[in-house]
Amino acid sequence: MYNAKAYSASSATSPLGSTKIKRRDLTEHDVQIEILFCGICHSDIHQVRNEWSNVMPTVYPIVPGHEIVGRVINVGSAVTKYKPGDIAAVGCMVDSDGTCPECKTGLEQFCPNMKLTYNSPDKHLGGVTYGGYSDSIVVDERFVLRVPSNLELAGVAPLLCAGITTYSPMRRYGVAKGKKVGVVGLGGLGHMGVKFAHALGAHVTVFTTSPHKKEDALRLGADEVVISSNNDTMQKYIGSFDFILNTASAIHDINIYINLLRRDGNLILVGASPKPLTVSPFSLIMGRHNLSGSMIGGIAETQEMLDFCGKHRIIADVEVIPIQKVNEAYERMIKSDVKYRFSIDMATLKSE
Repeated sequence: MYNAKAYSASSATSPLGSTKIKRRDLTEHDVQIEILFCGICHSDIHQVRNEWSNVMPTVYPIVPGHEIVGRVINVGSAVTKYKPGDIAAVGCMVDSDGTCPECKTGLEQFCPNMKLTYNSPDKHLGGVTYGGYSDSIVVDERFVLRVPSNLELAGVAPLLCAGITTYSPMRRYGVAKGKKVGVVGLGGLGHMGVKFAHALGAHVTVFTTSPHKKEDALRLGADEVVISSNNDTMQKYIGSFDFILNTASAIHDINIYINLLRRDGNLILVGASPKPLTVSPFSLIMGRHNLSGSMIGGIAETQEMLDFCGKHRIIADVEVIPIQKVNEAYERMIKSDVKYRFSIDMATLKSE
């Protein structure tokens, strides 16, 4: 074991602060990464504040962070894919059993024994796993990803969660040239959805309640922007869309968007509402519409996404902050006061 610098929270009400944590020594299949940037995901806030206690209770102290980009500094004796000096990334998962049907089909995110990057049981050291608000991490090479050399690293970090969360359902449901795609909400997830749908060749419409976001939506690649609070305007789009990516996490009328689908169209939820949404059966029945949810992708699909980003020069729009401003960033993120993700410059941890 060795000591690593990190930022952790000791309770649901305490701020994140400087600490030291234990990292395991390399096994033969491990990669040790010096963390250069780590994105802030809204799920970091939920877990730090134990807001998912009914589903995923937080174990304290917690070190969040699952949007990790860094430099390989050491590898185990059996590692074949990486060498010191390589730029690599780690997303939301750090382990799975590798033997179940989900793992064998490249869907490690559904493995019953999948281990999250933080707040999951740590089979090596006991306790729970610690995430990317740290100066380094040790990860099995199966869960380490290659980063295209032409991308700015600060903007790559959010791709490991926000990127794959929006890319995965688009690939699964065949978003491509000739398809009409809607994106509900223009935040951390939504802005990535617009970029991917545009790069895949689709006609992209952004639905937002904020008129001031129109200019930014068009800059990001949208062809149209619709103010969703205008019922008359919304009525004009009934039966128009092949695919709608719903990133909204606030309570809203989901039936409005279901009715915008063409026959056999798909509405995909990637935003998690804190309370159940009411669905009218007729919204689904009358157009043979499909309503489903999606989470992150497997490791192979996440690598495909990163390679796609390299080809199309796609990164997240980020505001880079020092680790010392992470608590302020949490409060700003809750207020949607960021365009569109925070990326922590982990070099600032050295001064702690």
